[in-house]
Amino acid sequence: MFILPIEECIRIRTGETGKEAIG
Repeated sequence: MFILPIEECIRIRTGETGKEAIG
């Protein structure tokens, strides 16, 4: 699942980029 760079930065701050962003 690919997301936008801006949304990726937000998920990184929330700490869910490792599970939800990269699925």
